[in-house]
Amino acid sequence: MKQHKLGAAGPNVSLIGLGCMGMSGLYGPSDRSESIATIHAALDTGITLLDTGDFYGMGHNELLISEALKGHKHDNALISVKFGALRDPAAGWIGFDSRPAAMKTFLAYSLQRLGVDHIDVYRPARLDPAVPIEETVGAIADMVKAGYVRHIGLSEVGADTIRRAHKVHPIVDLQIEYSLISRGIEADILPTCRELGIAVTAYGVLSRGLISGHWSKDGGRENDWRDLNPRFQGDNLDHNLALVERLRAIAGKRGVSVAQLAIAWVLAQGNDIIPVIGARRRDRLNEALGALDVTLSADDLAALASLGAAAGGRYAEAQLVHLDSEKGARG
Repeated sequence: MKQHKLGAAGPNVSLIGLGCMGMSGLYGPSDRSESIATIHAALDTGITLLDTGDFYGMGHNELLISEALKGHKHDNALISVKFGALRDPAAGWIGFDSRPAAMKTFLAYSLQRLGVDHIDVYRPARLDPAVPIEETVGAIADMVKAGYVRHIGLSEVGADTIRRAHKVHPIVDLQIEYSLISRGIEADILPTCRELGIAVTAYGVLSRGLISGHWSKDGGRENDWRDLNPRFQGDNLDHNLALVERLRAIAGKRGVSVAQLAIAWVLAQGNDIIPVIGARRRDRLNEALGALDVTLSADDLAALASLGAAAGGRYAEAQLVHLDSEKGARG
């Protein structure tokens, strides 16, 4: 698989990354053996970037990745970790903590769970309103000097925060939602990243499965937080599934799947944008990898550009208020 540099100051990474969150809940039950097999398959096909968070399954996801890497050739694997989200014993979300002392504690636990001596890209999951971003990034920079972290990233922050962080230490990438139907970063955040030489690791490229071509209105999902997401409810869902049918028509003409078309669109937006695919099964991973063989024509891009935006916020309002990236914007 071809690779691109992750920002001006970062390592080379595969054109697609593997997001491992869904292997540890939130999207309903997952199969541990299949999750590990999917990580192995990703590494075997040349994917080098594995994305996780220390709060995914309250440490479960990091332990899962550690298990997958043991005894498997993974010399080129790069692990990206988010920290700072706080959870209670009932798995509730109770805030964010990016104080330097807390960051060092989170980092120590991640190193232990992952069974590694350094984290390749370390980033706060959200902006902590009680802690200046300069303090957080400065503390991570100390961990870079100490050898425990290789590179610093950010997640879901706005242009001003990006600039302030980058003055303290080079930022290699911004992890943020970006898809055909979530294009809010194009106005200000993406131009800022490009000006500063910061890559975008784009999650939600299939809008959490909404534009995968596999989502239906049928119930029966267990412990799946998407059922509480505005885009998956009521009239919003009807509107969004109608967008998917328009995508399906375009994909059918090209002889590709809806998911492949949506991923190919993100890939076509620039070499500095790395889609992070949340596959937790090998068949979904293989489908996603097929997007690498899809070349979109000018007509394809024009048709997709006119698709329109999703109905409903990408998070519930209570969660949107924690997104620095959403200040003054929605969608």
